Amino acid sequence: MTLYMPLFRSCTTLRTLHQLHAHLCITGLHRDLLSSTKLIESYAKMGSIQSAQLVFDSFPTPDSFMWSVLFKTYVWNFLFKHAIQLYHEMLSKSNHSHVSSFIFPSILRACSGLGDVVMGEKVHGRVVKCGFELDGVVQTALLSMYGECGSLDTARRVFDEMPIRDVVSWSSMILNYVRDGQACQGLDMFREMVFNGVEPDSVTMLSLTEASAELGAHKIARSVHGYVVRRWIGRSETLESAVIIMYGRCGDFDSAELLSKQTPRKNAASCSALIFCYNQRALFAEALNIFRVMQENDVELNSSSIVNILFSCSQLGCLREGKSVHCFVIRRQIHPDFDFAGPSLIDMYANCGKLGDCQKVFNATQDRNVVLWNSLIAVYSQNSLSEEALRLLVKLHWDGLLPDSFTLACSLAACGDICFSELGKQIHSLALKTRLSSNEFVQNSLIGMYSKCGLVEAAGDIFNATNQRDIVTWNSMASGLVQNGNSIEAISLLDHMHSVRLQMDKVSFLSAIQACSHLSYLEKGKWFHHKLILYGVEMDSQILSALTDMYAKCGDIKLAEIVFGNTSTRTVASWSAMISGYGMHGFLDAAVSLFSQMITSGVRPNEVTFMGLLSACSHAGSVEDGKFYFNLMSEKFGIEPQLGHFVSLVDLLSRAGDLDSAYRLIKSMPIPTSASIWGALLNGCRIHRNMEMIDDIQKNILELEPESPGYYVQLSNIYAEGGKLEGFGKMRSMMKNFGLKKVPGYSIIEINKSIYRFNAGDKLHSQTKEVYRLLDDLKCFAEQQGYELESNSPNHVVEHGSSERRTWSHSERLAIAFGIINTSPGTTLRISKNLRVCVECHTFTKFVSKITSRTIIMRDINRFHHFQGGTCSCKDFW
Repeated sequence: MTLYMPLFRSCTTLRTLHQLHAHLCITGLHRDLLSSTKLIESYAKMGSIQSAQLVFDSFPTPDSFMWSVLFKTYVWNFLFKHAIQLYHEMLSKSNHSHVSSFIFPSILRACSGLGDVVMGEKVHGRVVKCGFELDGVVQTALLSMYGECGSLDTARRVFDEMPIRDVVSWSSMILNYVRDGQACQGLDMFREMVFNGVEPDSVTMLSLTEASAELGAHKIARSVHGYVVRRWIGRSETLESAVIIMYGRCGDFDSAELLSKQTPRKNAASCSALIFCYNQRALFAEALNIFRVMQENDVELNSSSIVNILFSCSQLGCLREGKSVHCFVIRRQIHPDFDFAGPSLIDMYANCGKLGDCQKVFNATQDRNVVLWNSLIAVYSQNSLSEEALRLLVKLHWDGLLPDSFTLACSLAACGDICFSELGKQIHSLALKTRLSSNEFVQNSLIGMYSKCGLVEAAGDIFNATNQRDIVTWNSMASGLVQNGNSIEAISLLDHMHSVRLQMDKVSFLSAIQACSHLSYLEKGKWFHHKLILYGVEMDSQILSALTDMYAKCGDIKLAEIVFGNTSTRTVASWSAMISGYGMHGFLDAAVSLFSQMITSGVRPNEVTFMGLLSACSHAGSVEDGKFYFNLMSEKFGIEPQLGHFVSLVDLLSRAGDLDSAYRLIKSMPIPTSASIWGALLNGCRIHRNMEMIDDIQKNILELEPESPGYYVQLSNIYAEGGKLEGFGKMRSMMKNFGLKKVPGYSIIEINKSIYRFNAGDKLHSQTKEVYRLLDDLKCFAEQQGYELESNSPNHVVEHGSSERRTWSHSERLAIAFGIINTSPGTTLRISKNLRVCVECHTFTKFVSKITSRTIIMRDINRFHHFQGGTCSCKDFW
């Protein structure tokens, strides 16, 4: 049989190998153990896995070595699941005492490929049972498996127990640290390795270049490069390209370019490294130029260059060049089953807007690993196709693959986007089962998912249980709190983040600005604005739009105008924020003028722009303007009105007294109605004391939102004002039967950078006596000037004897009195209320503004009220 060994080496094509196989069958040598094993190995190298499996299946008594060659065949071709299945088959058929040590490295590699640390631990147990725990090759394979599966502590224990540590085991452990993001520990281990007299090789130095790049440490990078040169560590294209990439990632692009030019001849490794460096600096066009140079010089693409070029095409949206690379992959028979090609192609097609082609690449891949599944799941999740992403997760499970941290994170994001909390909880359980729940990526995604599903407490539990919180963890929690209306808690969290000296980034500031907007927290908003500048965060259009919106919602329209005026690149979001700001303050002329400027500047409006315009028309009571802009959005700009636009128009018509037109508009809507749109009509009926439609409105509202206490309160008040005590009693009884309680009113005032909150009838404040004494005085002054409680107020119906006292202690009055006491004369007071300001308090505040000669800016749930000199900017129309 030894005579045939050279023949195996001479078989360079599948055809010649088939011919040799046929000859062995004719001569009967195919029954020889060595020849069959060599056939399996040869078929595997040529990618003919089926032929390799047929040879194995035809052999009656395979030994451990033949099994190990077959395992290696499947692992070489990334068919890890098949390798594990074969391992179980071997255990069921073989005498366990005859299992050899050389089967375990391939099986452990399969466990690594699947990320299945549980299976890896079982194989480790088999290793111990078979007595191979001290075998150097097996121990190194265990090191790699535990490291790749993220069980670094276990890997270190295996390393420490090794009696003899060669360069391979040291290099493997260094790589584990670097791969886990612990570059400093990797460098420390290298020093320990050298101190112990073990000479590093090119593989060791590859890990060190990665560690230096991870740290971005230019001096360490030069030291590593110098060590390679001084020690004459094997010059290889792989190591040369790694050094180029190391310099690029450390920001020393000149050294990277110089090394690339000094390469004796153009090769795929050095060109790929330079393309990577260009991509790092977002010089994607230059990266593609290197690709063209490679084509001109007939430089064969390798896996790394394919990935880097596809990334450049992806970022530039260069579909043509991307397809060219795809064609090369097909021509060279580089199967997309490999880790690099499939995911990169999917990413490229996704960024070029070709989601169908992403699915085609996925479908064309016969043996899909978890990386490929992750790529498509991420594409669907990022393109708002959350249901498709979650279906893929289910298919991945049925395909027998274990998800990794990236799979779980993308799936959790998809659950959050569609508020699918039940599946999100199941994925959380899966993360616990697979020991991935402590992964930072998964933890941050869990916080985001629970927050988007409204489960803030669950998100908080994850946050509190996270030991190592990075900036993403803090941002996820802060964003979740803001999304769920817990803005005070969000600001407190961000303050704590600042106190632990964790520098806020753009995402942190966006959450902070949004929280200040919700609370009308002007001084705190200014503080965050100051810190934003101090930290050098780029003042891009997104940040400036958020600041414009924040200042407008905090009642300082002048500051909003200044920020908008300083915005050099005005996007549609920038214009819309300022127009909406004018709208919520009722400044129709300013909003219309700015809209005209926006059109003149060539920026196309969107749905948000028209929401701001319609809001301005509604608050100003301009019906004709409202109708004009409502029609303009569809007729000129092709924007189909959404529910919010219909609500604004119904609100406008209802406030103006055209209740019949508002009712007809609701009935003719091409989209389903909501409680909010009927609520807008209900508010119009309240303003104009029209009781004819109330019963119909009540029926529709309570069908759509039967458990919303706000509508019951509003309906009962309208019945009370209209003298319909039966309807009033019915609404209050229904609330009681459903166990609903009126949302308690509260007001917030900001004084000297501190927030003070007052509830209705609040007597817990340290200055309670002074506040109520001042309210008594203000009431007397107001009555002298003609103020009186309206006789048709619902307060009279509720409790005739105490109605005046109840209204007198409404939260906004307490906040106003507190503000007057604690600020100097003439200071503008800014108050935010969570409910609509009642008629009595609105009238009272007008008198107070005149009596005290102050401007009082009040933001309620509907709009801003600017009280000055006894009048309000809403003109009593709100």
